[in-house]
Amino acid sequence: MIGVTMRGAALAAAAMAVCLAACGGNDTYSTVAEKIREGRTVTVGTKWDQPGVGLKTGPGAPEGFDVDVARYIVRHLADGKNVRITWREAPSSAREALLQNGTVDMVVASYSITLSRRPRVTFAGPYVLAHQDTMVRADDTDIRKTSDLAGQRICLAKGSNSYRRIVDPPPDGKLDLPAILVPAANYSDCVHKLLNRQLDAVSTDNLVLAGYAEQAPGSFRLLNDPISEERWGVGLKEGEIASCQAVDRVI
Repeated sequence: MIGVTMRGAALAAAAMAVCLAACGGNDTYSTVAEKIREGRTVTVGTKWDQPGVGLKTGPGAPEGFDVDVARYIVRHLADGKNVRITWREAPSSAREALLQNGTVDMVVASYSITLSRRPRVTFAGPYVLAHQDTMVRADDTDIRKTSDLAGQRICLAKGSNSYRRIVDPPPDGKLDLPAILVPAANYSDCVHKLLNRQLDAVSTDNLVLAGYAEQAPGSFRLLNDPISEERWGVGLKEGEIASCQAVDRVI
């Protein structure tokens, strides 16, 4: 199992349930797990703009926790073969499309397992448990806890559903606060807008926020007021049950 803090048995049971909840199949091509075992090149989608999670700054491969997780999975499925990984950027707004059209074989990109995504994606995992938190500017004295987000400008990153935990009621949301949504291309854009006072808060998984905060010391602070638990999974094309179970055995 990957060397991060886990709720071992519970996460393992959840991973199996996620695989078995998927339906359908793909009889027209070799599964991703078979592709890796055969030593063929595998294409993995990750974030390229999230420090500490998935960040690409030059011509080489991206770096970060999710990149390490992807390498771990491929290495352990490869059965001793030297499998080449081709990396593709997988922004939140494109993850499902990249899987569905076959551009990538798997997505390891701070990809929360949600009910709304399951009809389109087969998830392996979860491989880590994160919590949604909120980041504000370090000099902001008005926002101290999550409930203070009422009436504030929060970021709506394209393709992400984190904002719904704040502005929507259950079951899809949680807090049902009257916040103002400010659209952004991705979370890097959210952080840029926050720094430039175009919005007041960025709310998403704490592992993602911590990376941005570390990149700009003294500029931001996290509320440390968790909103929800977020289980990150490995995204596979819908119906890839065999590969899902193979990845679960690895992680």
